[in-house]
Amino acid sequence: MKNIAKKFFNYRSYTPIPFLILMFVFQKATIPSLIIGFFIALVGELIRLWGVSWAGSETRTTGGVGGTFLIISGPFAFVRNPLYVGNILLYTGFGVMSLALFPYMQIFALLFFLFQYYLIVREEESFLIIKFGKEFENYIKYVPRFFPRFTPYKPENVIQPELNIKAGLRSEKRSMQAFILVTVLLIVESALKRYF
Repeated sequence: MKNIAKKFFNYRSYTPIPFLILMFVFQKATIPSLIIGFFIALVGELIRLWGVSWAGSETRTTGGVGGTFLIISGPFAFVRNPLYVGNILLYTGFGVMSLALFPYMQIFALLFFLFQYYLIVREEESFLIIKFGKEFENYIKYVPRFFPRFTPYKPENVIQPELNIKAGLRSEKRSMQAFILVTVLLIVESALKRYF
């Protein structure tokens, strides 16, 4: 499982591609599905932006699991893996927008990404427990992996980086471009199918 987790970690930016291809091939978008799906995907992208504005460019690493700080601020105070939660909302939103093979592809994609992120997170957590010890043990005791708590976790004496929206926007540039591109392509393809 460790080898599979490493492969998933290294190629996590590419695993959505087969789902996107299927989504464009089988899309049956409607105006309500485009609107509802867009807002679900937008929430996912905003969660990602909030997260990378705290965690910085370290979230972009593909060479291996790592981290300078134990980030427990911003969305990390509510859920341990806000970037993966954001991704799942993004993918779900795109699936709802397209209505491709609905709901079977969306359910399969959700299960696939939960499995992928579960394996990746276990790998990341084994690194974090070694690096941050008791601080991380306390963090995992109080902050869930994927389902957010209602109040922020606020321990004392855990050094945090500053919130940096500019760095977050720079780091998130590719994801935001992909979000806009997929949204526009879905709208255009839907319009072409409807009128031609």
